Amino acid sequence: MALNIIDLIKGQLGPALVSQAASQFGESESGISKAISGLLPAIVGGMANNADKPGVLDAITGASSSGMLGNLLGGSSNNSLITTVLTAIFGDKIEGIVNAIATYSGVSNSSSSSLLNMVTGATLGSVGKYAADNNLGASGITSLLHDQKGIVSSLLPAGLSLASLGVGNMFGGHEAEKVKVTSFDEPKIEVNRGGNTNTHVNVDKADDNNEGGSIWKWLLPLLLLALAAWFLWKQCNKPATETATTTDSTMVAKDSSAVMVPADSATMTTTKTDENIDLNGTALKGYKGGMEDSMISFLKSGGYKNAADDAALKDKWYTFDKVNFKMGSATDLEAGSAGQMDNLLAILKAYPEAKIKVGGYTDKVGDEAANVKLSQARADYIKKWLTEKGVGAQVMTAEGYGSKFATVAPTASNDERAIDRKMAVRFAK
Repeated sequence: MALNIIDLIKGQLGPALVSQAASQFGESESGISKAISGLLPAIVGGMANNADKPGVLDAITGASSSGMLGNLLGGSSNNSLITTVLTAIFGDKIEGIVNAIATYSGVSNSSSSSLLNMVTGATLGSVGKYAADNNLGASGITSLLHDQKGIVSSLLPAGLSLASLGVGNMFGGHEAEKVKVTSFDEPKIEVNRGGNTNTHVNVDKADDNNEGGSIWKWLLPLLLLALAAWFLWKQCNKPATETATTTDSTMVAKDSSAVMVPADSATMTTTKTDENIDLNGTALKGYKGGMEDSMISFLKSGGYKNAADDAALKDKWYTFDKVNFKMGSATDLEAGSAGQMDNLLAILKAYPEAKIKVGGYTDKVGDEAANVKLSQARADYIKKWLTEKGVGAQVMTAEGYGSKFATVAPTASNDERAIDRKMAVRFAK
């Protein structure tokens, strides 16, 4: 199966960056996310269709050493590599794409244009880094991009098509026939229930002069509406179930990706929001049931004090919810990480008898020696930071485990492997 490079790029465009972009552009986070979801497959598709152009190849190889991934939000405007690629793949259609994405997502044209540059930078940087890490030459990069042609159109979100973006011929004749994308003017029925079902039925227009076609013009819609009504009736009569999605997560960047990592294997659909967590009269901002709340509850209950030895504590880890490292770095944290680091510091200061161990983990993808090295460096960084803040005596050890405790196969999707990528702490004696 061909590598889906969109999985590599998504990691660069996670919640931390979305939040920063929303704040900087004065837009909602949902609008920013919606715009990115439309831009990403269009940009990858454009690069796939122009993979043979020297300008595109030069920009990809140049991006791997430019540090582009380290400053996507601030370094994407007026970047010559990005400008070169956008001109090469879209030509005079750039303004039309900006307008279409702005209309689709509800952001301003100015924000849409900035996001186009940002997503293009993330794409160049991710592909360039993958090519450098895997020693791909020009032919290898071209082959990698060509492999994307069969998948990117199908990843456009509902309500967008290549035609609506003004790039309907992006894949050329054969590929255009191969990948069918629903456009705005095609009749369709969508049934969405519980996130499980999407039914799209496209009805070809019949010739008004054809008697059989005229019958089906009114008969098919009636049949389809009856089918939809039956389906909704069946769904509405199912026993209600309550689900929620935990956002106890950490953004941990590896050499090829950075993704949201669930703190445990529970899957829910409710987004958690910050609440005041009581630390002996001091309010810390954190998730109810999240890292801070769980650690404080354990300490208040006497769980640490009554633990006979380290063996009684070693199986309970507390995963960071908000501490995010930048791509490929073990020293640079994403904006928004400082708050939880400060909360951990406050907890240790409030309970000076408590000691902890820091752990770093990766999934099974990539070179294991590199995984161990990166996870160790990140664990060491957290230990060093706490030491510099005056609680070093309470941090007994820091250890990077690489993929030692990973449970998901390396062939699984990025989202499925996310549970194995995390940073955590546990109490120790």
